[in-house]
Amino acid sequence: MGSWLLLLFPLLLFFHAASAQPGFLSLDCGGPANFTDALGLSWTSDVNFIYGEVANISVANETRKQYTTVRHFPADSRKYCYRLDVTSRTRYLLRATFLYGDFDSNNVYPKFDISVGPTHWSTIVISDANTIESIELIFLASSSSISVCLSNATTGKPFISTLELRQFNGSVYFTAFENQFYLSVSARINFGADSVDPVRYPDDPYDRIWESDSVKKANYLVDVAAGTKKVSTDMPINVNIDERPPEKVMQTAVVGMNGSLTYRLNLDGFPGFGWAFTYFAEIEDLDPTESRKFRLVLPGNPEMSKAVVNIEENAQGKYRLYEPGYTNLSLPFVLNFRFGKTSDSSRGPLLNAMEINKYLEKNDGSLDGDVISGVILLYSTTDWAQEGGDPCLPVPWSWVQCNSDARPQIIKLSLSSKNLSGTVPSGLTKLTGLVELWLDGNSLTGPIPDITGCTALEIIHLENNQLTGELPSSLLNLPNLRELYVQNNMLSGTIPSGINRKVTLNYSGNINLHEGARRGRHMGIIIGLSVGAAVLLITTIVSYLLMQKGKKRHPEQEQLRDSLPVQRVISTLNDAPGEAAHCFTSLEIEDATKKFEKKIGSGGFGVVYYGKMKDGREIAVKVLTSNSYQGKREFSNEVSLLSRIHHRNLVQFLGFCQEVGKSMLVYEFMHNGTLKEHLYGPLKRGRSINWIRRLEIAEDAAKGL
Repeated sequence: MGSWLLLLFPLLLFFHAASAQPGFLSLDCGGPANFTDALGLSWTSDVNFIYGEVANISVANETRKQYTTVRHFPADSRKYCYRLDVTSRTRYLLRATFLYGDFDSNNVYPKFDISVGPTHWSTIVISDANTIESIELIFLASSSSISVCLSNATTGKPFISTLELRQFNGSVYFTAFENQFYLSVSARINFGADSVDPVRYPDDPYDRIWESDSVKKANYLVDVAAGTKKVSTDMPINVNIDERPPEKVMQTAVVGMNGSLTYRLNLDGFPGFGWAFTYFAEIEDLDPTESRKFRLVLPGNPEMSKAVVNIEENAQGKYRLYEPGYTNLSLPFVLNFRFGKTSDSSRGPLLNAMEINKYLEKNDGSLDGDVISGVILLYSTTDWAQEGGDPCLPVPWSWVQCNSDARPQIIKLSLSSKNLSGTVPSGLTKLTGLVELWLDGNSLTGPIPDITGCTALEIIHLENNQLTGELPSSLLNLPNLRELYVQNNMLSGTIPSGINRKVTLNYSGNINLHEGARRGRHMGIIIGLSVGAAVLLITTIVSYLLMQKGKKRHPEQEQLRDSLPVQRVISTLNDAPGEAAHCFTSLEIEDATKKFEKKIGSGGFGVVYYGKMKDGREIAVKVLTSNSYQGKREFSNEVSLLSRIHHRNLVQFLGFCQEVGKSMLVYEFMHNGTLKEHLYGPLKRGRSINWIRRLEIAEDAAKGL
């Protein structure tokens, strides 16, 4: 039994340390292990929160363990984010600190941005390697997590020393604007402090840092009025109202012995609109005949000097908190303020503490933030899904491109070769601004989803996956689609009619996916090369009859025309750009057919060979067997006529080749064989095509003609 208790004891200690400050999170950035500091704060290593490099530093007179390491990141175009869990509709204090300490041995003071989600929080400018820069933010959580991101390094590398989260209770720091604005802490001053040390946890249960008014006088608090005196008390102070400043802060104060308290204060982040409150408690014993009355005087704001402060009266007793202030006040960068006693006051003004925060407008983020967050949850363990924060702001993820709208949308998704598996994420169909979708080179399975909601799509790359099913006819409903690559998948069925005329389509490597019309679910027979042969025969007869008719009427013209070289006739094709066929070289044909390796048919014209062009197009090449003048003339007529005939029910004529001793016609290759083979040949497989289907084929052929 005792051994079990010994094993359990360390766990109990860990639980006690972790729960010592409920609602607190203290990240030691770059730290190797968890520990508890001299204040009793429990620090956690950030190793499970983010990736990046770790560096050790040594700064004279800085012995706190959390400042002996930093986590730093490359100075690139990416952002690097911590994701912190919070409770929605709860207020928090967020604090980040930065101690450079020349961690990279470059002695180049870094400058970079820090953001909360899509909202730019601050630009961190290091001006002293041995001084800690600290920033704080008060926010109302609107979801179950918040992201803190470093990015946009101007000089040096982005880095961070600590990241702290402190939960408030009740209505502390409530404002009517908290759904639209954060509060960026500019000043929090403990007046009359008895040392230069700040007041924080455990004296402040929320671990706010109250700076002593004895430090940084050169640029923090200057122009202190003559006759300013520090006073203090050991008496308990009732602070359990409103913002609840710590009792230790309220037990000290300054008094204007000459009737005035005057200060000049530099406000970080201002000018702008802010939240400003003063904290008063009467901590001196006044005789019954004495009084303390005074007014706040702000230059340029005469209306604010009207209210008279009587601390004991306003607080309804001595040693009680009174905190007048303004929730929405325009303030300059350099704030001059004065408290002056009234003419009927026997004592000068008294001030215990002051707090000033600037309103920082929240950025609502990209329109696609929630959608793409759902997508990356499917791949939460992969490296590319770890960038965090908003997909577009303040800088986009490395695999995302966004437009420049006030609330941007994702316009390009580059997830090529990212080891994606499973079906294509349905969330991608909700990216309504998407222009380019790159999912090639993965292991995606299942059908291509309906993406007609992405009406802006122009480019789709799905090649080299394991997609199955048909090519959706809904793709025809994408008005801007111009490039579709689906090669090397396992797609089947028939390519939607007209799609290959609308877009650049590559579907090679899908052995069961073919072009052609489809009238029934189980009848996918395509009008093959035989229809093309029939067209050629009919057009040749028509051409012959027309020529004979022309001979009878104009023998002189016919004799003159017959005397022209065949090359002259062919050249006229190249002069008609609207209807001319492409002229292939014999080397192109030999390369495509692998020197006429595969014979797929023959006829009166010549032999037909299979070929495949470098761009993946499959072709059928008919080689003229007769090189007589009559054959050449028929070849010229056929090229001229077929260049002008285009119909979805006819085999597409792609071009020709005529060089010395060689005449060839090039057509698209039809996978399903000829009509004759389906009617009478080996492809019949004991089944006959019914007469309704035969009539449909005849009708389609007639339409083509």
